[in-house]
Amino acid sequence: MNKEIIFNLPVKDLDKSKAFFAALGFTFNPKYSNEKAAFMEVVEGSIRAMLMTEDFFHSLINKPVANAMEANEVIICLSCESREELDSLIAKATAAGARIPHPPEDHGFMYDQGFEDLDGHLWNLVWIAP
Repeated sequence: MNKEIIFNLPVKDLDKSKAFFAALGFTFNPKYSNEKAAFMEVVEGSIRAMLMTEDFFHSLINKPVANAMEANEVIICLSCESREELDSLIAKATAAGARIPHPPEDHGFMYDQGFEDLDGHLWNLVWIAP
């Protein structure tokens, strides 16, 4: 069985969110995108996200959509191949408008830092020494 991760994220402004993530180097598949949702390649072939307008996201569930600016249910963590890749992604996220909640943490065997996207979703980047 081929396994991949696809997660759905509600966003306030789909076009602004697409521009933000494109600035980080993520790509979009127009075949599975429309005015309500954009299919984003985080890691091609294995990790993908569907960015959905809040109204569309809400139409798929039977409870309120959480406001990630006020509370978080999940932290999305992505591994990086190097400290340099991690620092580069943080710099791109900052330039695209992300909020950086804490400075990088260097534990010797592990280096990590996170950012908050335009809708308040938390993303953590981590490099672990081989």
